[in-house]
Amino acid sequence: MFLALLLTIGSVDGLAQTRKPVLKKRPVAKQPSPKKPAVPLFTVESGTTMRVRMNKTLSSKTAKAGDTFTATVTEPVYSSTGVVVIPTGSTVTGRVDTVKAARKGGHVGENDVSFISVRMPNGSSRAINGSLTDLDSKSAKSDNEGTASGDKTKLRKVKFIGGGGVGGAVIGGAIGGGKGALIGGIIGGVGGLIAETQTKGEEATVKAGTEFGVYLNQAISLPRFVEANPVTP
Repeated sequence: MFLALLLTIGSVDGLAQTRKPVLKKRPVAKQPSPKKPAVPLFTVESGTTMRVRMNKTLSSKTAKAGDTFTATVTEPVYSSTGVVVIPTGSTVTGRVDTVKAARKGGHVGENDVSFISVRMPNGSSRAINGSLTDLDSKSAKSDNEGTASGDKTKLRKVKFIGGGGVGGAVIGGAIGGGKGALIGGIIGGVGGLIAETQTKGEEATVKAGTEFGVYLNQAISLPRFVEANPVTP
């Protein structure tokens, strides 16, 4: 019995000596990922007017409230520090807020619109708060290279109304009458200020190629425009 007990104790000691100690792994501290440098933003002030050209015809005969349409920026828009943030070729999206089709009794058609976003050729986009306005060439500004920048003007609340006697549209005052700018007579052309004609029952048809202004009601901040795939020499 004593001999068996000694053998048992010996075997237990032998097993204890052959077992390897369990090593606990220390937790590896996660290295924080490097932060991307902040992209500097540049401000386009409220009151700036972007020059745009209509992409597709918009008519009070077929348009409905809530419809969207697009126009192409025809001249680059600069920040207050002279940096190009919205280049030529950018797309502005507009929205039809209210529409009135032409009716009997001398009621011309009307399209009241606003502008909600701009998308640059590199794919970046920005929400905007813009209103329709006419273009006054006298207020245009140019940089030192002769490139026209956005006009800084006072907003005159306007909308597209039927008139002009040329199957086009007139930018007219939203309240009252007064003067409007004929914009639909020649594709891509902008007439001077004329007395607003009230052709009876004429639809407000803004033809593709018509140029007009988008007035920024609020300032926007954008990075300097950089092409998505710049060509390297």
